[in-house]
Amino acid sequence: MSDLPSINNLLNKKNTGSRPGLKIASDEISEKFQKKMGSVSVKEQERLAAGLATDLNLPHIDLEKFPVSQESLRQVTREEAEKSRTVCFYSAPEEVKLGAVDPKDDLVGAIAQKIEEKRGFTPSLYVISQPSFERVLKLYDTLPTIKPITKDIEIKAGDLEKVKADVTDFASFQEVLNRRSTTDLVTLLLGLALKIDASDLHVEAEEGQIVIRVRLDGILHDAATLSKELYKQLISRIKLTAGLKINVTDNPQDGRFTIKLADGNVDVRVSTIPTVWGESIVMRLLDQSRKGLGFDKLGLSGDAFEKLKSEIKRPNGMIITTGPTGSGKTTTLYAILTILNEPGVKIITLEDPVEYKLQGINQSQIDHSKDYTFAKGLRSILRQDPDIVMVGEIRDLETADTAIQGALTGHLILSTIHTNSASGAIPRFISMGVKPFLLAPALNAVMGQRLVRRICEKCKKEVKLSVEERKRVEEIIARMPEKVKRETEKRELKFFVGSGCSACNKLGYKGQIGIYEILQITQEIQHMILSGQVTEYDMEAKAVADGMVTMVQDGVLKSLDGITALGEVFRVIE
Repeated sequence: MSDLPSINNLLNKKNTGSRPGLKIASDEISEKFQKKMGSVSVKEQERLAAGLATDLNLPHIDLEKFPVSQESLRQVTREEAEKSRTVCFYSAPEEVKLGAVDPKDDLVGAIAQKIEEKRGFTPSLYVISQPSFERVLKLYDTLPTIKPITKDIEIKAGDLEKVKADVTDFASFQEVLNRRSTTDLVTLLLGLALKIDASDLHVEAEEGQIVIRVRLDGILHDAATLSKELYKQLISRIKLTAGLKINVTDNPQDGRFTIKLADGNVDVRVSTIPTVWGESIVMRLLDQSRKGLGFDKLGLSGDAFEKLKSEIKRPNGMIITTGPTGSGKTTTLYAILTILNEPGVKIITLEDPVEYKLQGINQSQIDHSKDYTFAKGLRSILRQDPDIVMVGEIRDLETADTAIQGALTGHLILSTIHTNSASGAIPRFISMGVKPFLLAPALNAVMGQRLVRRICEKCKKEVKLSVEERKRVEEIIARMPEKVKRETEKRELKFFVGSGCSACNKLGYKGQIGIYEILQITQEIQHMILSGQVTEYDMEAKAVADGMVTMVQDGVLKSLDGITALGEVFRVIE
């Protein structure tokens, strides 16, 4: 360690101590020195630098032939060096030496402080001439460029525009695919998925061919085929990008990478499994720039909307969403959290996995490899003094009991459970082993939901129902709550479909919307829960009698509004 004076002492010394007036004098010396340097020879500049060093009580060094290592250069970035005219010419485990043309420049002190914080000791400061500085600055050109290891893919806006121009439907996509190299293939596949707003991209190996499929608005579509040779190269490239082991083909693997776009990033979750004819790869695309949806865009309206609004205002209790995988349960919970996310409210989520980042909300992801499960994570979260907790899914008795205890002790708990309807959630809780006398006061509301495809507005047309379809619709309307039934019976029964156009890839649908049912826990329903003998049928009958609009009824109403097709409603309900 050098016994030279510390840089901070030299640069910040006031007019006190052993050298009165050093700060004022050194500023004047530095200014005079800089004026002289521009008009003299290299030898004279070196002599002037030595004189400045003496006046400032700092050492001087001539770096004209001094060996400067690459490690030394990396202590100060080229940008920092150019701005401050300061270089690091010597670096060892316990010593760093800086050379500055103007030691009184504030930037020199900032560089010294940065090195001190990083290395744990103060670097030594030397005065150097302008020629010495320029000689060392040229050495930056010899530094090898080290590219950081990254799993991210950058897709340029121009490349996406080219995909949009070249690909108008799946047939044209196949033509473009046949002309591309493996290097471009990943970008092309992701470009297609982003263009049509696909949620998932599948690469599946079959006996005679490789099929590319995309999930669009919840439905899988065959998009193109690949040769076996191209498939092997594509699999290797995807695995490499996602950080997976290329040589492992007989075990499932999971990885991820990020698509860097100008208007926001898209996270891609990659899953591989071995199949009979080769590996199957699924890539799920999660657009991180997507803003939370409002209740109106989700499809919550009318009676369901008013019921949910009143329930989320309550300070404690449980709100449960139900439905199969892919029915939009998590999206609904995110929409609720967005509304509840206000200053003064602490919200924590426990998810598997965290799909979208929500600003102002603490999000935690379970990790089975570290025994961080929903049950254990929820217990830890409740010790963090939250106001609102969102649990990705209630799968077992331990998680259910912990969530119920949280709801009974002043927290608002949001979660999901896998049942076919809202009325099926309560028998499901009881079958898990939950005590009815705890469940009844803890539960506020249960929401059942499905996702249906929106009719494309560009090609929407009216359609005539068959006799059987009309009869079924009339029966559904007849079972609606009295107020809703009267209003619906006044309307002309008109239904619509999409004929298919370029805007919707000739599918007739573009986008999705939810259909819902909301079961509020009234005193009568609490008494039914306390009996412990409640069935899904009994629960639904009571909820309908209390005025609940069922999912199929909500779907028919949305069909009458021209939002979705009647066939879509029956597809997701049956």
